[in-house]
Amino acid sequence: MKRAATLRLLSDLSSFSGAARLRELLAADPAVRVRVRGSPDGRHLLLLRPPVAPAPQLLVAVRGPGEELERAWPAGHPSPMDAFFLPWPARPALVLVWESGLAEVWGAGVGPGWRLLQSTELCPGGGSRVVAVAAPRGRLVWCEERRADAEDRAPPPRAAASSHCVCVRTLEPGGEAGTSLGRTRILLHHCPPFRLLASRKDLFLVPAATTLPGVSHLLLIWSPGKGKVTVAAPSLRLSYSKSLNPGRGDTWDFRTLLRGLPGLLSPRQPWAVHTWAPTPQGLLWLDFRGTVSLVQPHGGTRAVGTLQEAPVGLAESAALGTFHGTLACVLGSTLELLDMGSGQLLERKVLSTDRVHLLEPLAPGTKGEEETEPRGGGLRLLSALGLFQVVWEAPPTLELPSAEDLVFEEACEYYQRRSLRGAQLTPEELRQNNVFRAPQALASILQGHVSPSTLLTTLRAELRDYRSLEQLKAQLVAGDEEEAGWTELAEQEVARLLRTELIGDQLAQLNTIFQALPTAAWGAILRALQLQPDGNGRLRSQAPADVWKKVLGGTAVGKDPPNGALPLFELLCQCLCQLEPRWLPPFVELAQQQGGPGWGAGSPGLPLYRRALAVLGEEGTRPEALELELLLGSGRPKAVLQAVGQLVKKGQWERALESGLALGPSSPLLRSEIFKLLLAEFARHRQLDAHLPLLCRLCPPDLAPAELLLLLHTHLPDESEPPSPFPEPGAEPPLTVGLLRALLEQTGAKRQSSGPVLSLYEDILWDPGTPPPTPPRGPMTTLQASDHPGPGAWAPSGQDLCVTDTG
Repeated sequence: MKRAATLRLLSDLSSFSGAARLRELLAADPAVRVRVRGSPDGRHLLLLRPPVAPAPQLLVAVRGPGEELERAWPAGHPSPMDAFFLPWPARPALVLVWESGLAEVWGAGVGPGWRLLQSTELCPGGGSRVVAVAAPRGRLVWCEERRADAEDRAPPPRAAASSHCVCVRTLEPGGEAGTSLGRTRILLHHCPPFRLLASRKDLFLVPAATTLPGVSHLLLIWSPGKGKVTVAAPSLRLSYSKSLNPGRGDTWDFRTLLRGLPGLLSPRQPWAVHTWAPTPQGLLWLDFRGTVSLVQPHGGTRAVGTLQEAPVGLAESAALGTFHGTLACVLGSTLELLDMGSGQLLERKVLSTDRVHLLEPLAPGTKGEEETEPRGGGLRLLSALGLFQVVWEAPPTLELPSAEDLVFEEACEYYQRRSLRGAQLTPEELRQNNVFRAPQALASILQGHVSPSTLLTTLRAELRDYRSLEQLKAQLVAGDEEEAGWTELAEQEVARLLRTELIGDQLAQLNTIFQALPTAAWGAILRALQLQPDGNGRLRSQAPADVWKKVLGGTAVGKDPPNGALPLFELLCQCLCQLEPRWLPPFVELAQQQGGPGWGAGSPGLPLYRRALAVLGEEGTRPEALELELLLGSGRPKAVLQAVGQLVKKGQWERALESGLALGPSSPLLRSEIFKLLLAEFARHRQLDAHLPLLCRLCPPDLAPAELLLLLHTHLPDESEPPSPFPEPGAEPPLTVGLLRALLEQTGAKRQSSGPVLSLYEDILWDPGTPPPTPPRGPMTTLQASDHPGPGAWAPSGQDLCVTDTG
């Protein structure tokens, strides 16, 4: 749908006090430049003429009830160099500033007419003069030229162009009858003369006509809300940011500041600028070729568009302004409207007069007194014919689109400007793709599906991410701490993607970030999952279940990952293998505790340990240590038995036994299987003899001695010849009853303590009676040996039983 620009008449000026004088000044000779300003509430118009103009030099007209203010200064008495409205909600007020440093604050609304509230000297020391002034949001900032010894006791500068300084002073309402002025703070020392241009949030310091050529290609941007100063050289595509907060007493020496910023003092031609214009988007400037450029608050510069006609010279008037993504330029009697994003000429109108002034946008939330008054943010034009507003209107024959359609159309244009891809973005793609959540949420609220509080909750994280990304982009463009900037950018992007549904492009983008900056990406995962190691080599997490569900989600059954992208769990396992392989098994074990094996893609899938093993590569090519740890920590019987089997093949008997002992009482069958596997090895060879105490501990409590012997008999090696009492040299000794004694006692003791005798062999292993005493030791005679008495001759004490050979 094609839009058409319309000039809507808001007032023919008859509703303003002093309408006749107002029309007279607006229709005066264009050679006499008139400075026109509008109050933030739209009710007052200020016209200030130079001293050479006929009286009055100052006129403040009021819309509705109220008296106008007229001031005239006779010849020989200087008139104010500039005047500003102050955004005070209680009553209208304005400040007048003279070149000598005198500042007067005038107010209306307390009594009849306007009256002087306060007068002060900005340069109390004398010998200084103000060359530029601005009033950004409760502050008064001026650039003054000082004598060589007026600023400090340092030696005077070699050039008079460096004898300027930029000062700031707070200016707030102070009760019913006065104002509150803060003390003067110096923002910049030893600087060249600057023009001061203020937007709603930033102050731009642009080179003046008398600025030295060596620095006339530079501009400074002070952002009071962020506490920093940005030095930009648009012709060099360079910008640097420094922290500076006058509230804490910070100040900068201009020469020292430039010495610390390499590359800015390269020889360049001075700017050939016809018109400057501060806007909420930044600082617009028009050159003599008709090109309009925008200097953004972070110091970046981009071309907005080129006008159909270029200004002939400084004598031709020009004015710039923006509204609803549109650039408006009044050049003489021509109004051109360009799209801020593409620079395309939208419309060109020829006006009936060349004496047109653009007014600043109204303060946000301002309501007009008439139904036709703009509700804030509109572009207003003022001439002797009246006060007009530029609005976009659709032809009456066309049906207006719905609010939802407008949301997606506007979002489409916005994202297209910021996108780096070549494909054209369409509103239909925005509706179906869940990457762009902001327009979908806004469309939902317009349909009545979402409450405003829910909308703010949804968009708060998006707005925070957007602001952080804009700050990081400015930091990277400026070249400050580039590596740290890239790291922070990756961390913020990973955190943002974790809040989305990880499918399609989001998952592919996450894979790209992990490939480019794995350390930064893993740092974001650490914070998201709140991972912390404990003292036992394990990991713990306090992240909510929703986060873990997103981490453990895999690819749906029957679907391959898009463009070869790995699911998030596999991606984290791959990253850990690169950065810290030793933490991969604890991470997989923690993941199994959080979501359980097979949790993924909304339906049962592969166990997590198998997904982690797949990241390590094909079987046979995986790192053996990691594979063993993953198998043992899986908690799956088959996996644990596979790991124990690998340990048995390698002869790592102690590790195999400890793996079985590590299993809790909840896995008796698995412990029993591991015991049988190791008991078979104990029956075949003697390599487990040194670890027999551990094997006894692993023995199942319900195993009887007969069952133990039967298991051993099953795995004993087959012998073709009768066993010999002594093994051959080099051969492994066979299994003996002595070696089995500990195992048999272990099973017998457990059975005896738990119930009656159930085995034929337990009476041998367990005799509750007292054993017979040990006979005395010593050599015996042959007769004594042959005439040995029978068993009944033994005495309990064991005395006088034999005759010892003393001889």
